[in-house]
Amino acid sequence: MTFLYDIGRVLLDFDFESSLSRLLPEDCADPHARLSRLLERKDDFEAGSIPAADYIPWALGVLGSEATPDEFQHHWRHIFTPNLPMWETVRSLSAKGHRLILFSNTNSIHCPWVFDEFPEFSLFHGAVLSFEVGAIKPHAPIYQHAIDAHSLDPATTLYIDDLPDNIATGRDFGFHCHQYDLRNHSAFESWLSSFPI
Repeated sequence: MTFLYDIGRVLLDFDFESSLSRLLPEDCADPHARLSRLLERKDDFEAGSIPAADYIPWALGVLGSEATPDEFQHHWRHIFTPNLPMWETVRSLSAKGHRLILFSNTNSIHCPWVFDEFPEFSLFHGAVLSFEVGAIKPHAPIYQHAIDAHSLDPATTLYIDDLPDNIATGRDFGFHCHQYDLRNHSAFESWLSSFPI
């Protein structure tokens, strides 16, 4: 079996706002609005449409922050918490010899840094990352790229993601799909038990 794994809110939980709010000026009157505007362009950044060298100064301007680009990258990166039950499952699947592939909307600030920060990502055999592909989930081109790049057979591929739109496209491509809920890992384990692995 091949397992196609989303990263955010599946392998790692994340909280952008708590970390990035530390970059706001102390007298900021509209912190939520500024953070929301910043994240509105995150999809373009993660699709590779905006290079980090352009996104970072734009983001600092939106925040009204005097932080340096390096400080911005530090706070942009330090948003993650490992989802320990899922990592236990990943270790078990790896030990059984299943093929594990990452399938994530992400960006050049998070990757490859996150793979060094969390060394167990080395259990994965490959990755399809939006900013490298130039397309993001839930749009079809990144799914087709995953199939082509890793010779996937959707009939023997299990896809785990937290977002319903992403799962819907996965089903359109014929993957076995589970919409993951961090608060209900047991539902995932129950779904997984229905497969001969």
